[in-house]
Amino acid sequence: MSETLLHLNDYPPNPHFCETLPLKFLKEQHIFPLTLDGNRLSVAMADPTNMTTVDAIQLATGYEVIGHPSSPEDILQAITKLYQQHSAMGEIIGDMQPENQELAQVLADDHGEDDIKHLQDVASEAPVIRLVNLIITRALDARASDIHFEPFERQFQVRYRVDGVLHDAEAPPAHLQAAITSRIKIMAKLNIAERRLPQDGRIKLKIGGKHIDFRISTLPTMHGESVVMRILDRGNLTLDLISLGFPDDIRSKLEKMITRPYGMILVTGPTGSGKTTTLYTTLAKINSPEKKIITIEDPIEYQLRGVNQIQTKPEIGLSFANGLRSIVRQDPDVIMVGEIRDRETAEIAIQSALTGHLVFSTLHTNDAPGAITRLLEMGIEDYLLASSIIGVLAQRLVRLICSECKVPFEPDPGFLKEYHAIAKHLSTPTFQHGKGCRRCSDTGYYGRSGIYELLPCTDDIRKLIIQRPEAKVLRDIALQEGMRTLREDGWRKIADGLTTIDEVRRVTQED
Repeated sequence: MSETLLHLNDYPPNPHFCETLPLKFLKEQHIFPLTLDGNRLSVAMADPTNMTTVDAIQLATGYEVIGHPSSPEDILQAITKLYQQHSAMGEIIGDMQPENQELAQVLADDHGEDDIKHLQDVASEAPVIRLVNLIITRALDARASDIHFEPFERQFQVRYRVDGVLHDAEAPPAHLQAAITSRIKIMAKLNIAERRLPQDGRIKLKIGGKHIDFRISTLPTMHGESVVMRILDRGNLTLDLISLGFPDDIRSKLEKMITRPYGMILVTGPTGSGKTTTLYTTLAKINSPEKKIITIEDPIEYQLRGVNQIQTKPEIGLSFANGLRSIVRQDPDVIMVGEIRDRETAEIAIQSALTGHLVFSTLHTNDAPGAITRLLEMGIEDYLLASSIIGVLAQRLVRLICSECKVPFEPDPGFLKEYHAIAKHLSTPTFQHGKGCRRCSDTGYYGRSGIYELLPCTDDIRKLIIQRPEAKVLRDIALQEGMRTLREDGWRKIADGLTTIDEVRRVTQED
């Protein structure tokens, strides 16, 4: 039992919903479920010493109960709010016609494989439409970038990705999985009869006065189709290097690079590290009536005004390489290739950079020096690479500490030793983290920012490329020339009180 009195503001914004605890019991006994961690259920209680009530909760839920004292008024207010939220989905499900509820159950059990007309009828019923709209609206309210619909044997799980991390959301009953999946496929103009093959589509909606695009991906699994909706909110696209978290010195070097008339600039990092946003921001910065900019992407995530954007279509032969060949004949000044995936694309991109075009592209490597060695490993001639490359930017995204629950804390001695070894020239700051509050959904984080590693291709680096060095040799020379590593840039953001030790360690690798 915890001795600290919990107030309503201390309750998690997305508490664990216990279906096995009746509303009447919660109100009479003044109990409110807070969080479920493994087999331990934390609850707010007016009287945590009442072991009869604790035993009743344990018997009903099967969990070990940890009681936290709280006022009856706060508990009742929280119960009212929780059941209002859950009643929205419950009311929608309750509005379904009984025969359609039964049909949905049959379809979920895979007995209606060929009955596409019935499936379409259920998916087009008003309650199912409202249910999908509710899930989407809640995702937008939670600032989610993705919605995951995941079918399992006894459960249909819905999760939202917020600031790069997945969180459970309220999910509809498992028997509605086929109807909900079909509704999303109808919205995306996909084939609802095809459940054995993956499909990709797109939805455009106007929600709250904003135009929002959704990229849809379906994937057949053992218990049904997994669906992921990527939320592309053009209103949230920040086309400003300062807002993306670029330090002043790296930003000024990058801005100088992108004004070069020709050459190649690479952005590298894993999926979801913000590479596309960085490229869009640099294109927006140099976009002008005097320049023709053409991109080839897979997929086009956002539409940029004044930029000619091409979507790859491998099924009809429009690959990055083939598209790039055609782009060069369109007399562009600036070319962006969504990703260099093979030697052919790399060779055409480098030839374009050598023949008077400024070329931007991305690679999946862990750091900036690794991008150069990766291209050499692909079979690119060292002298061509040395002549064309302007610089390589590596990046990651770290979650920012929530400003409303930020508090100082003392890091472990191991970190302090590492911090002083890497950031010798930085003073020891007051380290901070978020304790969790309603605004940040009890995570301690709100929003994200980039950490960066920029490798300018200097004369010494060019000479080194000709020698086809190992990544470590290239990295050592770059560090001698003043390159700051991803981790060191992360350390600076820790020192500025923007992010935490755990976040920087999570997204950067040890050498």
